[in-house]
Amino acid sequence: MTNVAGHLREQNGMYQMILSWKDTNGKRRTKSISTGLPVKGNKKRAESLLRKTQKEFNPETMQQVSDLPVSEYLNRWLRESVMNLPPETYGRYAYDLGRVVVPYFEKKRLSLKALSPRDLETFFRYERQQEEASVQQLLDWHKELTDALQYAVDNNWLKVSPIKEVDPCLDNSPVLFTDFITDWLKMMKSRVEITTYAGYTSSITKRIIPYFKQFNYTLQDLEQHPKYIQDFYQHELDRGLSANTVIHYHANIRKCLQYAFQIGMIRSNPADRVERPRKEKFKSEVYSAEELERLFTAIQGDPAEFAVIMAAFYGLRRSEIVGLKWDAIDFENKKISIQHTVVGVKIDGVMTDVARDRTKTKSSCRTLPLIPACEQMLKKMKKEQELNRKVCGKDYCTDYLDYIYVNPMGMRFHPDYLTQHFPNFLVSHNMKRIRFHDLRHSCASLLYANGVSLKEIQEWLGHSDISTTSNIYTHLDFSSKVSSANAIVSIFPENTKV
Repeated sequence: MTNVAGHLREQNGMYQMILSWKDTNGKRRTKSISTGLPVKGNKKRAESLLRKTQKEFNPETMQQVSDLPVSEYLNRWLRESVMNLPPETYGRYAYDLGRVVVPYFEKKRLSLKALSPRDLETFFRYERQQEEASVQQLLDWHKELTDALQYAVDNNWLKVSPIKEVDPCLDNSPVLFTDFITDWLKMMKSRVEITTYAGYTSSITKRIIPYFKQFNYTLQDLEQHPKYIQDFYQHELDRGLSANTVIHYHANIRKCLQYAFQIGMIRSNPADRVERPRKEKFKSEVYSAEELERLFTAIQGDPAEFAVIMAAFYGLRRSEIVGLKWDAIDFENKKISIQHTVVGVKIDGVMTDVARDRTKTKSSCRTLPLIPACEQMLKKMKKEQELNRKVCGKDYCTDYLDYIYVNPMGMRFHPDYLTQHFPNFLVSHNMKRIRFHDLRHSCASLLYANGVSLKEIQEWLGHSDISTTSNIYTHLDFSSKVSSANAIVSIFPENTKV
C-alpha cells in the first residue's frame, strides 16, 4: 500500500489537510483536502481527522470516485462528512438525501463526472411541479447538494461544481404572489418569534392574500408593475384603515419580496419602488389625576381593579400585569420586579397564551418600589387566593399557582380580557373612553407634570430608548410649557405673564 504523508495548514481561518505520496513512476504527488474546521479551538480534532484520512486514503482509487453514480457518491459523502458536521445538520442532511435526493438520482443512474447543471435543473423542476415542494425545501436541497459537490471539487474528483449556477426556484412558469407569500409565511414560522409570526399571519391571511388573490398577480407582474402594490395600499386607506396599519402591511410585503429577490426569482424588489403612507404621529388619550381618582373609586371590586391600578401607577403593559408572579414581589425589601410576560396570540386560528421569562425589551426588565397601598392590595389578594383554593377544592385550577392575577377559580386572566373589558366598563360608568394601554400613558403624563425627568420616566416605564419616551409623552403636559414661557417672558421689560 502506498505510504501517504500528511500535514495541516491554515487557509482563510480553516484547517486544510495536505497529503503527499509517490505515484507508480516515483513522482511526488500532493493533494489538499478541506477539513471544514475553523482553526480556533479545533487543532486536536483536525489532527485526528488527518490521521484517519492518511490511513484510509488510497491514491489508486482516487480517480474512480468520479465514475460513481451520483446516488452512491452522495451516500459516500455523507458518511465521510459525519465528523465535520454538527449532529443536527448531519441529521437533516441524512433525512433529506435519503428521502428525496438519492432516490431521484438512483433512477437516473447518472455518474458524478457526467452530472450537469441541466440534470440538476431537471431535478428541481420535477420537485417543484410534480411533488409541489416548498421554496424552503428547494433551498435546503440546493444547500446540501452544493456542500456535497464542493467536496468532490476539493478532492479533485470534479473540476467545477455543476450546481454553481443552478437556481432551485427558477422556473419558466410564473409564480403567483399569493402562492409565494404563503410558502414564505410557512418558512418564517421557524425563524421568528411566535408573536412575530402571529402578526405576520394575521396581516397576510386576512388582508394581503384576499386582495391579491382576486387579480392573480405573479411575482413578475409585481416586479414590472409596482403600482399594483401601491393600489393595494390605497385600497386599504380608502377602507378606513390607518396609515400605520398599512405601513405594517408594507413591511410584510417588502420582507417577502426581498426574499424572492435574494433567491433570484425577481431581479429587484418592487416594494422599494412604491410610496408607503406617511407614519401618523402618535396621539393618546390620557386621564388626569382627578379622572384617575374617579376611576379608582368606580373600579373597586371589579375583576380589572388590580390591572387598572398597576397600569395607572406603575405604567405596566398588559402583558407585564398578566405575567406578574408572586416571586416577583419582595415584601421584605419593598420591591416589585418586572421580568415575566404573558402575550395572547392567534396561531393557526387558535388563540394561545405565550408565557415568557423575559420582557418586551431588555430595558423593560426593571425593579420598582413597592408602595404601601399596593403592598396591602397584594397581601389581600394572596389571602383571597388561598381561601378560594380551599373553598373550591379539586375544582380549583392549580396550573397558575405562581401567578398573581387569577380569577376565583385559579385561572389566569387573558391579556385580551383587559383590552375588551376595560372600554366596556368605562361606557357603563359614563367615563371618558380610553384604551387600557392609555393608562400607561396617563402614568407617564402625571410623572412628567410633577417634574419627573424624561430619563427617570424612561426607566420607570422600561423604554429602551429615551427618544421613545420623548416622542410619546413630552406633548402631554401643557402647564410645564406655560411655566417655561413665563420664565422666558420674564427677561422682557414688560414682564408679561402667559
